[in-house]
Amino acid sequence: VQLQASGGGLVQAGGSLRLSCAASGFSLDYYAIGWFRQAPGKEREGLSCISSSGDNTYYADSVKGRFTISRDNAKNTVYLQMNSLKPEDTAVYYCAADSDYSVIYTGWDRFGLYWGKGTQVTVSS
Repeated sequence: VQLQASGGGLVQAGGSLRLSCAASGFSLDYYAIGWFRQAPGKEREGLSCISSSGDNTYYADSVKGRFTISRDNAKNTVYLQMNSLKPEDTAVYYCAADSDYSVIYTGWDRFGLYWGKGTQVTVSS
């Protein structure tokens, strides 16, 4: 069971990146997927979550209106489209899978049965 986040890089403020969360060894079809980030010296922050069907999505206020989460179960991949990036978006971004989407309503810290390695996003001013 493995998750891998990819697509990070260096981008100027106002630019865009699309992150991917790919699974190997299991199907994402039955899992909600969440995106998180952690900047140096800061706590991990939950950003967005999508239900297994894709019918439900949730965004933290810090990214609402700028980030869009989506999934392609045929490709066993979840995406995070990030637009209007700001220097404060600089962090390592992670994806996580959980069997219960509603867990995020009890707290982001409770979400995540499986975690992937992160991908670095750096936004220059």
